[in-house]
Amino acid sequence: MTQSHEQPLVGDDARAFIGKVTNEAEGIVVKKEFQRWAAAVKDRNPLYFDADFARAHGYRDVIAPPLYVQYVTLGVADLDQLRPDGIPGGTGSGDIPLPRCPRRMAGGDDMTFYEPIYDGDVIRAVRTVTDIHEKKGRSGAFVLVTSTTVYTRQDGTVVAENNASMIARP
Repeated sequence: MTQSHEQPLVGDDARAFIGKVTNEAEGIVVKKEFQRWAAAVKDRNPLYFDADFARAHGYRDVIAPPLYVQYVTLGVADLDQLRPDGIPGGTGSGDIPLPRCPRRMAGGDDMTFYEPIYDGDVIRAVRTVTDIHEKKGRSGAFVLVTSTTVYTRQDGTVVAENNASMIARP
């Protein structure tokens, strides 16, 4: 019986990231910015543009499109600072040491929205790695990294949560 002596794709240094915060960021919701974002993605929902309409539907003012919460806390990265997968280096799960798996790609997102966000809200995003494990797929072995980002308003209210996965391949 032959034993495989292949090295694992996930080492102890990578496993040490499980449960750790890998990114924290803060940003301010700006009405003009979220309205431009909504127009750019062709979402002309009157909740984002018409205060009277928003109030008639139970909101105190226009609200930001729900997915905009992810963009409030993003910084600006120059093109030469992007990794080959288009993600800015130095943020989040892309920094987990997986030297045998240099190819990184998004594996999916599952967003949950709890509260609307408004002009002037200060949003804090905290990303924590929840799991790292090796898997086998049809095209071979890979590493699945999962994380949760919690988005909180300045008053401590959790407004959204994102459970995301990143795939790293040899």
